[in-house]
Amino acid sequence: MIKHYPGTTIELSELCTGCSRALFDGIFATGGITLSQVCLMTGLEPYTVQNWVKRGFLTSPKKRIYSKRQFARIIIINMLKESLQIDKICGFVQTVSGVLDDESDDLISDDELYHRYVDMLSDNGIDMREPESVLLAAERIAEGFEEHSPGENKKLVRILQVMLYAHFASSLRTSANEILSSLQ
Repeated sequence: MIKHYPGTTIELSELCTGCSRALFDGIFATGGITLSQVCLMTGLEPYTVQNWVKRGFLTSPKKRIYSKRQFARIIIINMLKESLQIDKICGFVQTVSGVLDDESDDLISDDELYHRYVDMLSDNGIDMREPESVLLAAERIAEGFEEHSPGENKKLVRILQVMLYAHFASSLRTSANEILSSLQ
């Protein structure tokens, strides 16, 4: 069972379709958020987020305020870093966003990607041992995605599959570590 929104320290009472959108609406009701708020909600150290900006994983905040898109990018990277190497995450980010500071070439906005991903997690019928089950879940969530060029829907499905497998791998790793700790 998922206890927190993926990539965050924000407790989750129930995983449901649309719940991450409602969360973001609340968090960003007054505009953006500060680095300290980002760190509080992700468990990341400020230097980590600042390093990601320096390395080009996300754009610099405007007037020290992070947007929905930037926050979504941070939590996606935070979630993926538990199971993927940083160079793989760089490739992932580039596949989703193209040129970092040009939103016009994005396959999908980071916040929309995150919301679709959380909605996919709310599907209790996914059997992670069955690749076909994961594929079908990703295809269902990608429905209604407006392609700007041919093949983008298929690419989105693959991206969602990567995110789901990475999350599952991270969950298995956490479980293994908890069991190992209980043995000592």
